[in-house]
Amino acid sequence: MPSMAKTNALLSFSLFLVLFHGSLGLTADRSRKQQGQCQLDSLNALKPDNRIRSEAGLTESWDPNHDQFQCAGVAVVRRTIEPNGLLLPSYSNAPQLIYIVQGRGVAGTLMPGCPETFQESQESQGQGSRRLQDQHQKVHRFREGDVIALPAGVAQWCYNDGNERVVAVAVLDVANSANQLDDMSPRNFYLAGNPQEEFQQEQGQSRQRREQRTGREPFRGHDQQQQCSNIFCGMETGLLAEAFNVDEQVARRLQNESDRRGNIVRVKGGLQIVMPPSLRQEEQEQEHRGEHRNGLEETLCTMRIRENIGDASRADVFTPEAGRISTLNSHKLPILRHIQLSAERGVLYNEAMMVPHWNLNAHSIIYGIRGQAHVQVVDHSGRTVFDGEMREGQVLTVPQNFAVVKRSDQQNFEWVSFKTNDNAMISPLAGRTSALRAMPAEVLANAFRISVEDARRIKFERQETTLISRRSTRSGNWAEA
Repeated sequence: MPSMAKTNALLSFSLFLVLFHGSLGLTADRSRKQQGQCQLDSLNALKPDNRIRSEAGLTESWDPNHDQFQCAGVAVVRRTIEPNGLLLPSYSNAPQLIYIVQGRGVAGTLMPGCPETFQESQESQGQGSRRLQDQHQKVHRFREGDVIALPAGVAQWCYNDGNERVVAVAVLDVANSANQLDDMSPRNFYLAGNPQEEFQQEQGQSRQRREQRTGREPFRGHDQQQQCSNIFCGMETGLLAEAFNVDEQVARRLQNESDRRGNIVRVKGGLQIVMPPSLRQEEQEQEHRGEHRNGLEETLCTMRIRENIGDASRADVFTPEAGRISTLNSHKLPILRHIQLSAERGVLYNEAMMVPHWNLNAHSIIYGIRGQAHVQVVDHSGRTVFDGEMREGQVLTVPQNFAVVKRSDQQNFEWVSFKTNDNAMISPLAGRTSALRAMPAEVLANAFRISVEDARRIKFERQETTLISRRSTRSGNWAEA
């Protein structure tokens, strides 16, 4: 029996080392870009700073120069796409996670070198003539609650084929080692259209800061008054015509110089493409593949980039009176291991609490989906850096190791957290799996100058792990902070 106990302990410790292996490398990569950025006196639940209207939608961005975003090394953008709206294809200098807050549609992710597996049936045109057959890379369906992962430099387009608006929130990990352009500046490169820069004002400020640091002015191109902003605009029309083997008139259309529709355009009559099967059928196929996956057949071209964490049936933590939490990490969606991000979807019922905890190995960027909650965040010196209400549409950053507690008092609160580690972990301060419960009662008694009996109460009174309800407390009332 003693040898069996030693073996189990060794296996548990080995598993612990495996789980932390990736996070240690991630911390080393990010720390080089973020030294000195997390000396924060206060945090704020922020609304978007910039709004850009397009023909068929709205783009809203948060200023990435806010101290809390500089600390986390991220940029945040929210896009609203109206029915029959097409988000033009673009790619970014940083990996990103996208959460679908509302709506459904189809999206294409353009992986370089991957085959065009969606092909149109051949159709005749007149006597003996055939038109060019369209074929393209796989198209994915998405719906509310989906998380979509995009590596840096991979282009994507998105189309709303539903009857309601699509609302999508994206977090770009600009501090990721995959971003080799700028220290902390997000950049979107559009393949079509003539869109405005989503982080226009903020990047101007960031550029000035870089110039002040380096003492030199960067090269700005030949045309300061350039009115065209997709990547083909700076290329000569003749070169484009030669590259695509088309005439110059067609090549000139690629540059979209007179296009004022923005980055979300309306498709008249709907988008006619080779479509994937129904959403439910596609999910069943993915689940079937997942049951028989051995890890060898998932290549870059076939790798899953989407997972739903909105369905209640997929909750990892569930308390009937308090709420539920769903997590998404690289064990569930392997592509997250490459982009070093993960996500958490939570629902707090009325008069419920998520116990105080800290994030072991990641910053947490919280986006309020619905409702409101009271949130407190405490730094390493015991200072309360945030103590207030968080509401729908706001973003709050909780830096790594800062303690945080959420409580819903008058209505349910729903949120999604984007985390800067592909296997983000939390350490609860209360409950059955808490740090305090793991300590001997004598240690607690001496640390807090309390009796051993009170120390045992602190350890064992709360049996829940993560979520608790007011109805499960001794008095039925919250203790006053």
